[in-house]
Amino acid sequence: MDERAREIEALYRERYVGFRNALATVTGSYESARDAVQEGFARALATRKQFRGDGLLAAWVWRIALRAALEAQGKREVLLDEVPDPHLVAPDRDSSLAEALAMLPPRRRLIVFLRYFGDFSYAEIADACDVSEGTVAATLAQAHESLAAILSPRRSHA
Repeated sequence: MDERAREIEALYRERYVGFRNALATVTGSYESARDAVQEGFARALATRKQFRGDGLLAAWVWRIALRAALEAQGKREVLLDEVPDPHLVAPDRDSSLAEALAMLPPRRRLIVFLRYFGDFSYAEIADACDVSEGTVAATLAQAHESLAAILSPRRSHA
């Protein structure tokens, strides 16, 4: 096994749950996300020589797994610059949070899900979404402000 294959295998062992959780927000279920993660990592392993090391390995594998998830949903041509429309898998568990998250624009929501459900670093999110780390930080700050405004109880001004 070559070094890149070992790196992909280690990434799978360390980050499987985060990848599954983040992809579940795109696929709608943990089962389909599990399949997409496995397919994504299998594809990454098979095409590992295509990874030039220009970016982060986790971001490269994420894009492959995301493509696998979208293809499994029947999307033939998957353009990764199109932002998927992620949602909570079980919105009924916290309907207020689900509604608040749904009010965020899809790209902002994806970045929130990658950070808090996928446990991606700012650098990994930036690489995966083809934005700067500053944009990731600003996007998360804007999301926090939006969610706080939506979720905080309204005060009556008597």
